[in-house]
Amino acid sequence: MDHPTAIRNPAGNAAGADALEALLADRYSCRGFRADPVARATIERILAIAQHTASWCNAQPWRVAITGGEETGRFREALYAYAAGGAAPGPDFDFPRQYTGVYRQRRRECGFQLYEAVGVARGDREAGNRQRLENFRFFGAPHLAIVTTEADLGVYGAVDCGAYVSNFMLAARSLGVASIAQAALAVYPDFIRDWFDLPPERLVVCGLSFGYEDRTHPANAFRTTRAPLGEVVTWRGEF
Repeated sequence: MDHPTAIRNPAGNAAGADALEALLADRYSCRGFRADPVARATIERILAIAQHTASWCNAQPWRVAITGGEETGRFREALYAYAAGGAAPGPDFDFPRQYTGVYRQRRRECGFQLYEAVGVARGDREAGNRQRLENFRFFGAPHLAIVTTEADLGVYGAVDCGAYVSNFMLAARSLGVASIAQAALAVYPDFIRDWFDLPPERLVVCGLSFGYEDRTHPANAFRTTRAPLGEVVTWRGEF
């Protein structure tokens, strides 16, 4: 008997898997956007696709605030000034205590690739800080999505939002829209709650900058690697 998924998918599992694999391989964290806005109908399509994300007890804890037009510009200027002025970070969720071993290696690889692409020399802290602050310019993106979860749902609400963020980015890429998930924006949750008039029980998970990629921007010229299965999978039993 065929697997139930095959019955629901007349095209067959292989075709669906190939399409998903190609989409995952094509998606990357865009750090240079064109100013062209994305049509609201396209954004709504992205949101409708992402809304199918699975969640614990179907709670669907994510709430999304999206900016466009002059509102993106106003928020960009305000948040950048706040971050560049040395505001103390205070994220709702603890950031990693430290990166060690292979996690440190992967983080450094990504950082070195970015700095090399944009011409930041190793050890140049001033230039590195300027690049860091580009997070708060949203890398020039015309749109920003702020993703929040409900405090009472704890870590699983945040996990569900992580799945939503992934699906949002994949849906965007399928429609030709580039994006980047930014934990950096979550370091100032009180500022974000005040700006968007969010209640205190809405915890900021991350931001998503999105729009059409600038293919000439040097920050978009590199791609990160992925670990082979042997590094992340442990098999038990017989297969």
